[in-house]
This record gives sequence, C-alpha cells and structure tokens, in this order.
Amino acid sequence: MRGDISISTSPNCAIKDATVKRYHYDDHGQLRSHLSDFLDAYNYAPRLKTLSGLTPYEYICKIQTSEPDRFILNPTHQMPGPNS
Repeated sequence: MRGDISISTSPNCAIKDATVKRYHYDDHGQLRSHLSDFLDAYNYAPRLKTLSGLTPYEYICKIQTSEPDRFILNPTHQMPGPNS
C-alpha cells in the first residue's frame, strides 16, 4: 500500500507546484480553468520513459486494449473535445 502513496505523490506535487504555489487566483473559476489546462498538457503532451515513451493517455489506451476487463468505461470516450 505504501507504494501507491508514493506513486500519487509525485503528480500531486507537480500539480500543486505548477498551479497553487506559483499563481494567485482571484476566484475558484480561474483555478479550475488553469488546473484543467495543466492536466490536459500533463496527460496528453509529455512522453514518459517509465511508460515506454508513451503519454499517460496513450498508455491507458494501450492497457485498455490488452486488458479490457480492468476498465468500466472506455478511456477513448472520456477524451475532452468540442462537445465536452
């Protein structure tokens, strides 16, 4: 169980360092908007060595294809777009 905590700590620290600790927000709407933009960039842009050069989203789609029983929802249907 201890490993799960350390895995989630790194992204949580990255989010906090890139948003709350760096900028001042006049209201929650500004924070929500910036946080949404940051998460989109974090999930779709960087290719990570630990995920064999895939983005987190690409890795999730790859795992969903090979092990569909692990997923309740199809991750490709959760992708933000013009209708979301």
